[in-house]
Amino acid sequence: MKLRDVREHDLDAVLALNNSAGSAILPLDAAHLRHFFERADYFRVAEIDGQIAGFLIAVRETGDHASSNFRWFRERYARFVYIDRVVIGGTFRGHGLGRVFYSDVQSYAEARAPVLACEVFLEPRDDVSMLFHGTRGFNEVGQQLMPENGRRVCLLAKQLECYAFVCEAYPRGLPALPWLIDRARIEWPHMATGGA
Repeated sequence: MKLRDVREHDLDAVLALNNSAGSAILPLDAAHLRHFFERADYFRVAEIDGQIAGFLIAVRETGDHASSNFRWFRERYARFVYIDRVVIGGTFRGHGLGRVFYSDVQSYAEARAPVLACEVFLEPRDDVSMLFHGTRGFNEVGQQLMPENGRRVCLLAKQLECYAFVCEAYPRGLPALPWLIDRARIEWPHMATGGA
């Protein structure tokens, strides 16, 4: 198993994986996925035997993201990393990939923010996801009805205690180490010219 940053040639497989995940994950279209590819702060895939087995997308508080759940956190927290979605392909579920992704995204987040945030659907209730997050240290910090689709969600946050150490040890910013470098921003031709 290899965990790595997403590449452009992965996007069709990621889109298919997302849209076959069922009601626990909101569907995506190609334009929305492209937006994540170009702007998400964290977008990694798990590759097993050359096949995309899963992915996780996360955005920092400064991110360009329209989700009402992301906005809920932005209104309440000054700094956070928001997990927009994590998807594991059906044949790869039950083998610990979710734990691997969450360990990796926490490692990314704890050097950048004091809070790791996400949501879980309550309608229909996703007890597997609630238990998974609870056993990883997430706590409910609120609920809301998503205006996009009318579904109730439980908003979850995990305090990242080591962030205070990072701020104290590196008051001028993180050191320039390969594993701390933020995902490269990809400049697409239409972005450079301001066109659509």
